[in-house]
Amino acid sequence: MNSPDIRVGNGYDVHRLVEGGKLVLGGVDVPHSAGLRGHSDADALVHALCDALLGALAAGDIGKYFPDTDPQWQGVSSLRLLAEVMRMCREKKFALANADAVIVAQKPQLAPYIAAMKKNIAATLDAKADQINIKATTTERLGFVGREEGIAAYAVVLLVKNDRP
Repeated sequence: MNSPDIRVGNGYDVHRLVEGGKLVLGGVDVPHSAGLRGHSDADALVHALCDALLGALAAGDIGKYFPDTDPQWQGVSSLRLLAEVMRMCREKKFALANADAVIVAQKPQLAPYIAAMKKNIAATLDAKADQINIKATTTERLGFVGREEGIAAYAVVLLVKNDRP
């Protein structure tokens, strides 16, 4: 039976919120009194997408390629990491079919920024906007997200083998 090579990957990331920091999600600067702490720009959404893509490739996780001990990644835009992971996908002849993600944050309200996040991510992945879905939810004030200690993100991607030259 000749069937297409299809791969699914999932990703998860979380970062601590710190007062006065910069909040970047999906490559968008989101106005808020706190930002995410991390080695890069701590974009939890993009990190979850990177891990989902790497998972679909059976290639490990984001820490393997962009360790927080490597100064070249200090403060870098996570979209740069995502572009590098997508390059790895293309190198292995995989194309993105779609990506679906959810950001879990008690505050701020993210709906006004989702269209810009989709645009940034689609451009970085060389995909169409309708291949990218981003949702946001709260935890109804439960857990570390509900206490506004951090923001989490989950992502699932589908890759399809692209045998074109």
